[in-house]
Amino acid sequence: MNNVTKGKYRPYPQIDLPNRIWPTKTITHAPAWCSVDLRDGNQALINPMSMEKKLELFALLLKLGFKEIEVGFPSASKVEFDFLRRLVDDALIPDDVTVQVLVQAREHLIAKSFEALKGVKKATVHLYNSTSIAQRKIVFCKTQDEILELALEGVDIIKKYEKNHDGEIFLEYSPESFTGTELDFAAKICNAVTQRWGISDTRQVIINLPSTVEMATPNIYADQIEWMTGHLDNRENIIISTHTHNDRGTSVAATELALLAGANRVEGTLLSNGERTGNVDIITLALNMTTQGIDSKLDFSDVNEVLEVVERCTEIDTHVRHPYVGELVYTAFSGSHQDAINKGMAHQKAKDDILWEVPYLPMDPNDVGRTYEDIIRINSQSGKGGVAFILEKNYGYILPKAMHPEIGKVVQSITDAKGRVLKSEEILQIFKETYFGVKEHISLIDFTVTSVKGISKCTLTYIHNDKTIVAEGEGNGPVDACRKALLKEYKNEFTLKSYSEHSWGEKSTATAIAYIEIQNATTLSCFGVGADSDISNASVKALFCAINRAF
Repeated sequence: MNNVTKGKYRPYPQIDLPNRIWPTKTITHAPAWCSVDLRDGNQALINPMSMEKKLELFALLLKLGFKEIEVGFPSASKVEFDFLRRLVDDALIPDDVTVQVLVQAREHLIAKSFEALKGVKKATVHLYNSTSIAQRKIVFCKTQDEILELALEGVDIIKKYEKNHDGEIFLEYSPESFTGTELDFAAKICNAVTQRWGISDTRQVIINLPSTVEMATPNIYADQIEWMTGHLDNRENIIISTHTHNDRGTSVAATELALLAGANRVEGTLLSNGERTGNVDIITLALNMTTQGIDSKLDFSDVNEVLEVVERCTEIDTHVRHPYVGELVYTAFSGSHQDAINKGMAHQKAKDDILWEVPYLPMDPNDVGRTYEDIIRINSQSGKGGVAFILEKNYGYILPKAMHPEIGKVVQSITDAKGRVLKSEEILQIFKETYFGVKEHISLIDFTVTSVKGISKCTLTYIHNDKTIVAEGEGNGPVDACRKALLKEYKNEFTLKSYSEHSWGEKSTATAIAYIEIQNATTLSCFGVGADSDISNASVKALFCAINRAF
């Protein structure tokens, strides 16, 4: 710490919770989700959403499965008021969805909120006032008792307007800046609020404990939540909600630990939009649960659509490394990663069960609507397996493993020169130019093969040094017979080191692909590739390809 900041900051105090139990817990089911994209998220935008964008985002939230949606602060502006009225007038709120409105503890604001809620069958009125030490001292210049009285006045006013509302009203109370509030005071004000409301098993209350500003490590927030669960009256009738911000970059962890500590509801936004560093990202939280075998109750099977709508409505681009949904999160550039993924995908395809076991991919990209095509991308850091993966998955060329280093080096030399990622179609073009566009010093013209009792006889016609040559040879197969015929006059000695083949394309019009590896006297090995409707033709073409590349 330098002299400028020395003494300027101090550590957050530990919570006196000697018998904490949250570290022993496991998340086993999804919480109740409440999206605050249309309120908390909207207020943090450079350009707040228009009516059309609000409606589009609301429709997306319904499609994703949200049953609680904070639609705005209708007493704060005409735009917010008009949006809620549009939802009501156009009958856009499903019967099983509860809309939520935020309001401060002032009568004219509460009255305006109920005016906006007219006709809503199920609504949560979210009452809040700041309770933190800093807010009381600096902003409001009020004592604890005065802050408490303000909250109770708000409850009384809501109860007054509730009587004339034709629908079900739920109360949510937030001691705003909870993480900067003394725990005993937070419990005192929350208990006073629930008592004044008249809490019962038929009249539950949401107590939202926001990390309005993230001030400490996630375990501290979990301790605060667990402490509160033990000090709230009528706990069985209280829904404890979290609302974390990401000032320290740990809002997801703080929320998950809070769920272990007793919270059962989460407020957040899609893609972490919100004030400063943002609210907690519900997509990340939900998909974290998915990877643990838990049904999140939200549908993120098409994240591309989610990204498209949210980015258009918020005018904020999603970072390419954003968990689960960023453009590059399912992409490997590293050679060792590519090799492991390639083997993992082959293993996944071969085994009988569906348990996901692919190295470096904690989630199947297909489960969020991503394709396998972009898992591996090729740049100067990529390895031999990545090129082979793309050629097989995208284009059907199943290269023998021994060939991977050869084509890998060819592609890497080009990525080094270009200094960028190569597109899959560019890799295909390099492959074709390398093996099907070889500059020839010896050219195949024709060959015939007959086989009797395992012995193949080949008559080979080829051009070498501008001379047409016809030669014959015998071997234990067409390729061996062709090699022996060739070596009658061709002076570059070589042996056959490996051979593999597969069909390519639809069965009715399938092409045979052959791969041949030859080795010369100086131990240099080289691959050739051949393609033809006849496998013998493909094999001999592969042999000539290898010879032309090697010599």
